[in-house]
Amino acid sequence: MPARSLHAVTPIDTIRIELEDTLALQRAAYLAHPNPTFAERKADLLKLKAFVVDNRDAIVEAISKDYGNRSRHESLFAEIFSIIDGVGHTLKHLKEWMKPQSRHIDIKNFIGASNRVIPQPLGVVGAIIPWNFPIWTSFNGLICTFAAGNRSMVKMSENSRHITAPANGKIPDYFPRDKLAFFDETGGVGVEFSKLKFDHLIFTGSGQTGRSVMAAAAANLCPVTLELGGKSPGIVLDDFPLRTAAQRLLFGKCFNAGQVCTTVDHLYVPQAKVDAFVDMAKTIISGRYPTLDTPDYTSIIDDRSFNRITEALTEAKERGATLVQLIPGKPWDKKTRKIAPHVVLNAPADCALRTREIFGPVLPVIGYTDMDAVINTINSGPRPLALYPFSNHKKKIQHLITHVMSGGVTVNDGILHTAQHDMPFGGVGDSGMGHYHGYEGFVTFSKMRPVFYQAPFSAIKFLYPPYGKFATKYLDFLTK
Repeated sequence: MPARSLHAVTPIDTIRIELEDTLALQRAAYLAHPNPTFAERKADLLKLKAFVVDNRDAIVEAISKDYGNRSRHESLFAEIFSIIDGVGHTLKHLKEWMKPQSRHIDIKNFIGASNRVIPQPLGVVGAIIPWNFPIWTSFNGLICTFAAGNRSMVKMSENSRHITAPANGKIPDYFPRDKLAFFDETGGVGVEFSKLKFDHLIFTGSGQTGRSVMAAAAANLCPVTLELGGKSPGIVLDDFPLRTAAQRLLFGKCFNAGQVCTTVDHLYVPQAKVDAFVDMAKTIISGRYPTLDTPDYTSIIDDRSFNRITEALTEAKERGATLVQLIPGKPWDKKTRKIAPHVVLNAPADCALRTREIFGPVLPVIGYTDMDAVINTINSGPRPLALYPFSNHKKKIQHLITHVMSGGVTVNDGILHTAQHDMPFGGVGDSGMGHYHGYEGFVTFSKMRPVFYQAPFSAIKFLYPPYGKFATKYLDFLTK
């Protein structure tokens, strides 16, 4: 690699040079060995698993430090187990995914020829990772990336300093830099990262940043997968047991203190059942989290997010909303950045809680009497990342699935469609584009390359110009 002049190099120049050099290193390695075998891909996947297993306790501790307090059980479930399980699913199916696919051949014109679709690695995949599930998000993408035979560069969040340190320090023990490299966000890294000429770029984060990432990638005609957020609604229909809906929805709403892109953002409940839902929510949550100080309850990631959520609560209250605190004691603690779970009633339609993704332990509950009005309200806004309908009537569920478009759906529960390895995960419209997880992730990070194999004899020669009587009659026959 040619030496670079370091005269008057700025910090951004240094970042750019490191990123470009790493990309060049990985690109050269890809070109030298563009199609890893099943055995090589299996070895890479097992190394991903080994990293999270070997460093399990350090990962859990580092993420907790980044948060201030992150429930150990939530980290083990969402970050560690999910990766182990994802690797297992991929290894079970990868050999089949890698096989060339036979496709139909037009026997009228190509007797003896054949068609194949051959999955081949794209090259180098870039990944920009959020802070809320830093290991799961990065490694889930890496499972798909490595299964497809690629190399990867991963840019972590500025809120993930403690977890990025062991990743940078330990990953070289498992992977060479020409296979996998992690980068910390030290200021301006994300901007430069999104400008690189990757073969594919995946971004998980806010819609605003996603637009900037997509614009930067467009300059290189780099394909992107965007996993964004959105105001995912829950809808409880009158026939469904209210307590069951409350138990299930509130688990997802309080998991990671609501800092989950697919958690229920707001909830529609039959008007006559709103008070009963609030009473159930108080009982359920106070039983799960007796006090705000319990280690089972996660902190808000940083002061900016803490202030945004508490200010939104305050705004709603000042404008006439009723705040129902679900844990006894103080409503929030700035020192620990913990906010008690809240149900909010009668929040104005144009307040922050109703117009911005909440990304915290606050659930606006909206009473309704007309389902068509609920559908129209949801459809009048950006398409959400998820939809959570609750009903035991299949036709009513199907009506909601048909009439409300979203990235994914969990029926009669929350979030769990995202944990299904054999289901694609992705948004639609403002909530994102593209899919990954499982086979769809393998396809996203592969070139599904169409290859036509011509037969020894080709009838096409009878259609070579100059066009004669045979060509005229034959084409007339085919087109009548």
